[in-house]
Amino acid sequence: MPTRRDAGERKALFANMVGTLTHRILITGASGFVGTALLQLLEREHGSCEVFAFGHGEGQQNPVDLRDQAALDTAVQKVQPTALIHLAAVAAPSDARNAPRHAWDVNVTGTMNLAESVMRHAPEARFVYVGSSEAYGASFQSATGPVTENVPLRPMNVYGATKAAADLMIGQMSYDGLRAIRFRPFNHTGPGQSDTYVVSDFARQVAEILSGKREPVIHVGNLEAERDFLDVRDVVRAYAIAAIQDTETGPDSVYNIASGQARKIRAILDALIAQSGIDIEVRADPQRLRPNEIPVACGDASKARERLNWAPLVPFEQTLADVLGYWHRNCSSR
Repeated sequence: MPTRRDAGERKALFANMVGTLTHRILITGASGFVGTALLQLLEREHGSCEVFAFGHGEGQQNPVDLRDQAALDTAVQKVQPTALIHLAAVAAPSDARNAPRHAWDVNVTGTMNLAESVMRHAPEARFVYVGSSEAYGASFQSATGPVTENVPLRPMNVYGATKAAADLMIGQMSYDGLRAIRFRPFNHTGPGQSDTYVVSDFARQVAEILSGKREPVIHVGNLEAERDFLDVRDVVRAYAIAAIQDTETGPDSVYNIASGQARKIRAILDALIAQSGIDIEVRADPQRLRPNEIPVACGDASKARERLNWAPLVPFEQTLADVLGYWHRNCSSR
């Protein structure tokens, strides 16, 4: 059985090897919105990395089912990653609400399966877990400003509960040797995001109006909520930093990824309409209201700034223009 000294020597040897070997980064959920942005970043700025992209669904080159422990063992053993970025999840709160058992199976049990595979077959690899600010839930209601990583996880919906549970689980496993870094990103958007999310939904409707495919009326839910929004291209930079740079891992390596600024949903809609250059009527739709709506959710990312040297760079106005441009091109090509 390895001694504590043996384990320390192995880690030191691995650290020396990483300095000379190509990074081998395994990404789950690589076919999704965030995964696509991450792959583009790695190709553009970290071309020397070997990237192994695992997606899900028909047509994927490397399909992966997080519920299949044997398949995960085989994949991790074959790739021998220096880092794994875990994006795969039931990611839409509405999907989790509609199929809660499936969400728990994928988001919690699937994450455990993957972490166990890494501990067995690539124990020195960094395990970058992507959680969610939804895990804070009710803690936002008593907050007097942007929340830090130290506030309690008090999720109020199924999605937030699954992400909170997996977050705590990975934190516990880091005491057992998992080289974990946990992220709690706040709302993020960008070109290519599904219209099940609010900014993309608004942009699609505006684009359809600009393309003459619908009357100049936008249907909306609650416009008074305030959220902390980021550009997805800024968010994936944090994940790449965690996977590639020699940053600390362990129980205390948990980071909010946030702008620190709460934006009212109404202001985002107004900005998109202003960018369209036309008059558009805004009409309330009760079907678009979410249950357990939190009035304000905003994050403090000071820890990520200090330890990871990360900060958002893309102006939000540019993000909105890029999302609207994406949907306008999409509508024009139909």
